[in-house]
Amino acid sequence: MTAAEPADGYRWAVVGNGANRRVRSFYAAAEAAGTRPPRVVEWLDVLHAGGHTFAGDELVRLDSPGEEPEVDRLLRGITDPTRVEGTARWYAGFGAAVASLRGGCRLDDPAELAVLFDKRLCHARLAAAEVAVPESPTSGRTAPIAGWDEVREYLREPSLRRAFVKIAHGSSASGVLAIETHPSGRIRATTSVELTPAGALHNSLRVRRYPTEAEIAAIVDRLAPDGLHIERWIPKSTLRGRAADLRVVVTAGRATHIVVRCASVPITNLHLGGSRGDPAAVRQIAGAHWSRALHLAEQAAACFPATLCVGVDLLPTDGWRRYVVGEVNAFGDLLPRITGLPGTPAAGLDTYAAQVAAAPRWYRAVRTASAPGGCPSGLRPTGVGGATREVVNAVPSTERAPAPDSSPRPAGFFPGPRR
Repeated sequence: MTAAEPADGYRWAVVGNGANRRVRSFYAAAEAAGTRPPRVVEWLDVLHAGGHTFAGDELVRLDSPGEEPEVDRLLRGITDPTRVEGTARWYAGFGAAVASLRGGCRLDDPAELAVLFDKRLCHARLAAAEVAVPESPTSGRTAPIAGWDEVREYLREPSLRRAFVKIAHGSSASGVLAIETHPSGRIRATTSVELTPAGALHNSLRVRRYPTEAEIAAIVDRLAPDGLHIERWIPKSTLRGRAADLRVVVTAGRATHIVVRCASVPITNLHLGGSRGDPAAVRQIAGAHWSRALHLAEQAAACFPATLCVGVDLLPTDGWRRYVVGEVNAFGDLLPRITGLPGTPAAGLDTYAAQVAAAPRWYRAVRTASAPGGCPSGLRPTGVGGATREVVNAVPSTERAPAPDSSPRPAGFFPGPRR
């Protein structure tokens, strides 16, 4: 992978919020690689126009529609961007917007995006591939949970007395509650959700604890209509006395970039007060188990073979000897100032430069006779490295749970025509 490798005559197109740092960073990476500057298509324009058509020679990259108030208002129907609610409407609206894009060669498969943005479906797909994931009673479930009373019943199970409750279509830890229960009846939740006296829910940059069931029930009941996902709380390994996890970016099937996230609370997101840890220190502690972590991230990404790049959240446990996949993120590549792992094709490149370099070769590697994906030269991403690989679990784990072979198609999110 070299940053200057030409794109075989393809032009870049990016669907995103043009003023956002994500799009600016990708634009700069493409220019630095010597390719023609990407054509930027605004999500706002896509939503207003009801779609967009790309030329057959355009490599089309989708970026996050977040951090743009008007786009958020159109997708969620909420004018205050700090509000937590409205994610089910967002999911349906984003799915419709993705389905309205026509033509070009996609780097983000629409059907896979539908799974990646539903934690319940994503969990089921990973479990079906025998990727280690936390135990979950909502894996693959599309029917909504009624509210706190139903959640409380799940939490009575011994293995779920400490559990994470998440909104099914959330991101950036929005609406996540880390709930601890005790046989005596005591309960508390750690979350970034701020419950106002009027009962509204807002995202906050401060992680707080709610020590009463009434408060927790009020939050969960407000979130339930958007869909909830419940997972067993995995006790994380620590780094310098703080709980830690890993964000691993997988590009074209290879684990290329890593951030260690540390926090004194169960939620490690950097924008909520988490801090970056030293990957070299983690690698030293993990020893021979380090390669297992990277392999597990690649296995998780292989469950989405038609998407060029994903961010995999790994939960290390048992003293950095075992790993469990917490989530797979479609837009998990925003890692400022992080360059690729030594010895990988992305060494020395940031996440965006790595994708610019990898995309043409990735498409050549998965060339097929027909082009149902909308690529005029017959390129279609059907697997990693030219063939769909068998996905097996790298680390024996009791966290695996049986799941259906295929995830149900979510209502309101359709792949749509890709040409």
